[in-house]
This record gives sequence, structure tokens and C-alpha cells, in this order.
Amino acid sequence: MVGGELSPEWLLSAYRRGIFPWPCVDGDIEILAWFSPDPRAVLELDELHVPRRLQRRLRRGEFRVTFDQAFEDVIRACAAPRGEMSGTWITARMIDAFRRVHDLGWAHSVEVWQDARLVGGLYGMSFGGFFGAESMFHRQRDASKAAVVFLVQHLRQRGFRLLDIQQDTEHLSRMGARLIRRDDYLRRLQQCLELPVSF
Repeated sequence: MVGGELSPEWLLSAYRRGIFPWPCVDGDIEILAWFSPDPRAVLELDELHVPRRLQRRLRRGEFRVTFDQAFEDVIRACAAPRGEMSGTWITARMIDAFRRVHDLGWAHSVEVWQDARLVGGLYGMSFGGFFGAESMFHRQRDASKAAVVFLVQHLRQRGFRLLDIQQDTEHLSRMGARLIRRDDYLRRLQQCLELPVSF
């Protein structure tokens, strides 16, 4: 679907129906597009695989985690160009929209620190027992993977049931991500919306 708006009401309604925005950007042209892929990538909370190197780093306490302490820093870091890529789908309009839903309590961030430096993190949307991860970043090796581990631990503790990662990546596939049919995803999503838990 193409069009619509990035108001909090529109975003909340879309996510609750399994739809997320992914603007198509070409130079100065920005088209607001919405997606609900089939199949859908999820990371089952009880199937997380933590690489051995990361396990060692976590045991040594190399990373510290916070939640919702630097939301705007995280989303701006996720929007920054990476490597040879000069563009991003996380446009200024997207940043403003997610900042507004964060202020309303629906969007959240995971921050990974080394000493006082923000070295990795991710952000996403949360309703009931559902968390939809949007994007992640790292400035230090393993920091984005650490953000995923900290997020999964947090969601388990809070009673969440579904971690949506939208599309499978090699990075997350190695951590246990898998694809499920969209109708299965939508059924599980609706069940999660009724759960009396919060981020």
C-alpha cells in the first residue's frame, strides 16, 4: 500500500494489523509505503542462540543496557548511513513520527553502553505481549547482537510472546530467527494484543 500518513493514530492502527511503514526514497523523492510481508520473520523468545564470543563478552560485563533512556539517539544512529550506503529509509518524517509514539509510550529503545558511550541499540513498537523491532545499529563489534540478547531477556521477564523482526537477515538468522506464514503471524499478533503486560 502507498500513501497514508505517519500520525500516531495511523501508526498504531497499522502495527496492530501487522503492517509497518517503509518509505521508498530516491533522492529528494519520498513515497510512504506500507508492508505486511508473507512470510514474516520472527525471533522466538525461547529459541534465541547467543554466539559463544558474545556469551563471553556478556559474562565479562563488557556491555551495560538501559531501556528508553536515549530513544532519539538510538533512532538517529539507526538512520545514519552505513558503509557504502548513503541513504536511509528512516527519514526525518519517520524519526519525528516514532518520537511522537515514543512520547505516548508505544515506541521503545534498547541502549547498549560501554562506559559512558552509546555503542549499540535498537528501537521498536510494543503492544500487549508484542514487540516489533524496527532497526538496530552498532558502533562496537557485537553491540547490536547484545541489544537483541538484552531485549529478549527483558521481554521474557515481562511476559511477552512475540518478537517481530519483519524480514530475515543473515545476522538474526544466526541468532535463531525464522520465517512463519503471515496468517500464523496475524493470529499470534491478535492474541498478544490482549495480554495484560507492558514493556
